[in-house]
Amino acid sequence: MKYCPKNILFVLISILLYLNLSAQTEKDFETDPIILDKLEQWQDLKFGFMMHWGMYAQWSTVESWSICNEEWIDHRHGKPYCEYKTEYQALNESFNPIKFNPEYWAELASEAGMKYVVFTTKHHDGFCMFDSKETTYTISDPSCPFHSNPRADVTAAIVDAFRKKDFWTGLYFSKPDWHHTDYWAPEWATPDRSVNYNPENYPERWQKFCDFTFNQIKELTTNYGDIDILWLDGGWIRPEWSLNDEYREWLGCKQWIQDIDMPKIAKMARENNSDLLIVDRTVHGKYENYQTPEQLVPDSILPFPWETCMSMGHSWSYVETDEYKSTNTLIHILVDVVSKGGNYLLNVGPDPFGELPPTAINRMKEIGKWMKINGDAIYCTRPVFPYKQDNLRFTQKDGKVYVFCMLDENESLSKSIEFNFDMNLKTGKIKVFGTNSKAGLSKSKDRYKIDVPQSVVNKAPCEHAVVFEMEIIE
Repeated sequence: MKYCPKNILFVLISILLYLNLSAQTEKDFETDPIILDKLEQWQDLKFGFMMHWGMYAQWSTVESWSICNEEWIDHRHGKPYCEYKTEYQALNESFNPIKFNPEYWAELASEAGMKYVVFTTKHHDGFCMFDSKETTYTISDPSCPFHSNPRADVTAAIVDAFRKKDFWTGLYFSKPDWHHTDYWAPEWATPDRSVNYNPENYPERWQKFCDFTFNQIKELTTNYGDIDILWLDGGWIRPEWSLNDEYREWLGCKQWIQDIDMPKIAKMARENNSDLLIVDRTVHGKYENYQTPEQLVPDSILPFPWETCMSMGHSWSYVETDEYKSTNTLIHILVDVVSKGGNYLLNVGPDPFGELPPTAINRMKEIGKWMKINGDAIYCTRPVFPYKQDNLRFTQKDGKVYVFCMLDENESLSKSIEFNFDMNLKTGKIKVFGTNSKAGLSKSKDRYKIDVPQSVVNKAPCEHAVVFEMEIIE
């Protein structure tokens, strides 16, 4: 994930990324019917759980990015960059999350109504949260005090716990590795996030890094059963820049080609996972099976499968003083994303002991209460025009339209709700989720009106958003 102190920068960079869609042609997209079928199933899930977790949680600081010279911020009271970087990279020697309980994480995510998980097996700093034989820089190596714990292979424990709750499993993997000496070579400075030498001038060295990356992805897609999603981050590692010159220039990255041979990686990864979804983030084309707007919700429907990935607080990783979005805001974002055809991947950063922050736990439980009543209007749905209108959002499935009336904190439900709609809906009594009472639906020209019973107005069945179900007339 890209760190930035201001959310507006996330918006700007995402706009640049998605401006390039018009340059793609049909040959750039996946055509394998097995993958396309899996992608359709993924679009039914709607709500996922993400965890940015690693040794950086001990310092309650941003994941990886504090050792990147581009935006280096002194988080350790006046230490010079090189000293800070050395101390950060030694955090593996003190990381000991003895309260790690993946079963509780899975239980809580299930209670929240989430259906798939994406876990950070390795972020840009190179520290592996899985048992890799390609490096000693892992949580399972004797250099890390947690290595003697029965669950030292954290990724295995998480995958196992979430599978038992019927979750789809996704593994985040950073293509860049700032700890690897064939990416950030120690004999040269590291001025930015990119490889610090030109791969064309040192092809053998670059090939060693490519082999390392290939072998680590092979471990992830071989040793952990049938993985559903391979979520690759670090979009500046790509075979060319022609589609994303604006993105490269904004980042300030060098124009060096950093080709790790994604066709070879994808072929290998699908040998044991034939329907594996691959998300090579921001590298538009065949190996980005769905796209991932970061920390934002698009204004309208997008012409491809997509997922808003967003942190519950300001930070992706654990920060003790982080401020979390309200339950009301999180539910509204979920509904807004789904009404536009997307999935919502919500991130929480566990603390250095392996526990989820109490505020995040409360938010997930509160979301779960709402989802238990209204989830049928979320899962397996698709957009329906106009998908949003004022404080209303719309979804559809199986001949039914669902209208969400979004309520602000402590706002009362209106007795009369009007909206324009092109499709023919059956008028008369309609279902109000969470109550046995019926509302009335009437039509005048192309404008519909919902008359809400006073009993429902007085005691709305749900905070945050109330859902009405209507039948489509063919």
